[in-house]
Amino acid sequence: MAWENMSLSEVLRELREQKNMSLRQVEKKSGVSNAYLSQLETGKIQQPSPHILHKLAEVYNTSYNDLLKVAGYIKQKGKKASKNLMEGIALSALEDLTDEEKEQVLEYIKFLRSKRRKA
Repeated sequence: MAWENMSLSEVLRELREQKNMSLRQVEKKSGVSNAYLSQLETGKIQQPSPHILHKLAEVYNTSYNDLLKVAGYIKQKGKKASKNLMEGIALSALEDLTDEEKEQVLEYIKFLRSKRRKA
């Protein structure tokens, strides 16, 4: 998922769907009303308060800073912004892996690095 090309509404919907959660489930975990969540996901509300984003970042187990960036509160330019965003996405994806899968990811990273050193 390349967040830099997505609106906040798309990102929030994608995060919720990745967790296989309904709006009602997010409401229960975050304390943010179902109606408000729906308006966020449909784009009717485009820049919620940072407080709301913090609650959603916790429920979705994702980077609060990345949500702030997508919502337009934090501006970054160039490769560093893209790198930080990709790191956040990768770390978020790792949360759902088993310990064995995490080990396999680490082994693959070691393999990629060893190829780079030989080149």
